[in-house]
Amino acid sequence: MAHQQTSSSQKALMLELKSLQEEPVEGFRITLVDESDLYNWEVAIFGPPNTHYEGGYFKNGDVCISILHPPVDDPQSGELPSERWNPTQNVRTILLSVISLLNEPNTFSPANVDASVMFRKWRDSKGKDREYAEIIRKQVLATKAEADKDGVKVPTTLAEYCVKTKAPPHDNSSDLLYDDLYDDDMDDEEDGDGDFFDDDDDSGNEES
Repeated sequence: MAHQQTSSSQKALMLELKSLQEEPVEGFRITLVDESDLYNWEVAIFGPPNTHYEGGYFKNGDVCISILHPPVDDPQSGELPSERWNPTQNVRTILLSVISLLNEPNTFSPANVDASVMFRKWRDSKGKDREYAEIIRKQVLATKAEADKDGVKVPTTLAEYCVKTKAPPHDNSSDLLYDDLYDDDMDDEEDGDGDFFDDDDDSGNEES
């Protein structure tokens, strides 16, 4: 195999993708939009059973999660710096944070203020105010066509939802790729003193 130059961020993403394939996060379907582009992932969320989102297949939308916010001091946000992005976060922890929002949305820092107001009305009325539930029901129904187009069977029971996807069949060629990413280019990343350096600024600052 030809020598392949890779950045530290590509190496990290490759390992994360491999980990998520071998030990998937329940409730998600994760693929690369283009197999040659590790920076462009397509993540679909399955609505958790026994919630209003049950049966939903969500691929688009906006979320407001503290760990995706830049690690700067912003007293107006009400967030502590420790709650924002830091290098210990990864794709798996972000996915788990997203799915938790469907079960326990934080109404104090909403991405959609109108939705937050409707949710509080529904919660405070103990379900008597149906506006929130009806909008979600329509959104869930609208995702059926997308799931059909992708050939995806959306889990609607806890048994289906909690079954982990089997790891893909072992492919020796993939071993070569991982080995190349971590072994073949080590000499290129070594400076004169024998230390290694990152060629990218992986600050992880993402827009939410």
